[in-house]
Amino acid sequence: MNTATPAGIELPSMPSDQNASGRLLGDEEIANLIEAIKSGTLTSTKGTFTKRFIAKFGEMLGVEEAHACASGTAAIHAAVAAVDPAPGDEIITSPITDMGAITPIIYQTAIPVFADVDAKTGNVTAESISRVISPKTKAIIVTHLFGNPAEMGPIMELADRHGIPVIEDCAQAYGASYKGQKIGTIGAIGCFSLQQGKHITTGEGGMVVTNDAELGRRVRLFIDKAWGYGDPKPDHYFAALNARMCELQGAVALAQLDKLPHSISQRQKMAARLDHALRGLRGVEIPMTNSECGSADCEANCCVNGYWKYIVLVPEEMGGPGALAEELKTGGIASAPRYIQKPAFECQVIRDQVTFGGSRFPFNLARPEAVDYAPENFEGAYKYLSQVLVIPWNENYENVHVDHIATQIAAFDAAHFQEAAE
Repeated sequence: MNTATPAGIELPSMPSDQNASGRLLGDEEIANLIEAIKSGTLTSTKGTFTKRFIAKFGEMLGVEEAHACASGTAAIHAAVAAVDPAPGDEIITSPITDMGAITPIIYQTAIPVFADVDAKTGNVTAESISRVISPKTKAIIVTHLFGNPAEMGPIMELADRHGIPVIEDCAQAYGASYKGQKIGTIGAIGCFSLQQGKHITTGEGGMVVTNDAELGRRVRLFIDKAWGYGDPKPDHYFAALNARMCELQGAVALAQLDKLPHSISQRQKMAARLDHALRGLRGVEIPMTNSECGSADCEANCCVNGYWKYIVLVPEEMGGPGALAEELKTGGIASAPRYIQKPAFECQVIRDQVTFGGSRFPFNLARPEAVDYAPENFEGAYKYLSQVLVIPWNENYENVHVDHIATQIAAFDAAHFQEAAE
């Protein structure tokens, strides 16, 4: 099958979030950096930029507490540390996520227990979580994959019934909402990333938000060696790291936050354009998002996708996502078949329990059921990975870029069915 763009036709250059072509970085960030450097104060404990960023971020989400840290992984780590698992406790998470959202569980001596995902969205569900809850479950981490909010209503009902806190992994979900509630404010704790490719970036960086004062204090302490700044008799209260954001990151973050509304709006606008162009294709599928959930109590568009990336599903009978990726490449369009090549539990660190020396700790404390990775337990995850194609997305996409993507995908779809008919 060959749907390549005809020779002689000039292809649009696709913006990339890995460089300036796809990032809103400019004079505002430079001005803040110059001011920070001239001040000579580059630590956030003494400077002002990170503090201002924290306050503004919290105000944006309407939360009581926000705490900046060095990375999205540090944000998850602080959240896990805040719920304070004991060795061998279990934290439920997704097998389709970045390892940076899983290893903090291990470092805090808990067992990552994987819930299956919906085969269309790649998100965990209340049903899949319920199958792996146990008396040892200490928390549930819900990843809003690619910016598409998970079905938080049923998940929160389940969690509340069992008295289990929910940590929202919002690294990819800036601007997303579920039934009018901002993603990151529904669970007990919300975690965000400011890594290079996220909606806003400081290269690396993270944020943790909560409306729970006790959890918020533990988050703040964990980020800063558990030293009780401002306490009458401060001490190092428990084992914790230095995961602070520095003033240079804070200076960039403060400028980036002003640009976030435009970034979200442009991503959503361009995604809607591509949605419209691809509807009606016979094989390639646009996964159902929660904005189309159809729930009786869900008003039109009350659930909003933040569009970190744009996703299509390509059935195996069409060659799967790899076949479409090859065709898009001929048009100068990058894409990532499968997102991750295998579920997280197949990675060596978890598969072989490579942790601290040869101890296998904390996996040596795990119940057999907690580390049962039999394929039949993860039918949704394997099906999703076999079909999903991830298309890069950023705030500098314009109509010409979206229309080029749509043309390539539509040609691939049509060519498949033409071949099938011959």
